[in-house]
Amino acid sequence: MGFMDKLRNRFQMSKGRAKQHAGRATGDPYLETKGQAERMGGATRQVGEQAKDAGRNMKDAFKD
Repeated sequence: MGFMDKLRNRFQMSKGRAKQHAGRATGDPYLETKGQAERMGGATRQVGEQAKDAGRNMKDAFKD
């Protein structure tokens, strides 16, 4: 669950960044906005994964 999710999120962020740059280069505001939204979605999921990891680490720290 962890590694593949993080990899998928990174890929989504990269894909969004590429769309955003393509939209800027072609002057297409719709493509730029769509890319930005995709990038932010991946970043949000990535933060969620980091929060889950922090929770696991905290749980392991207090484990006997």
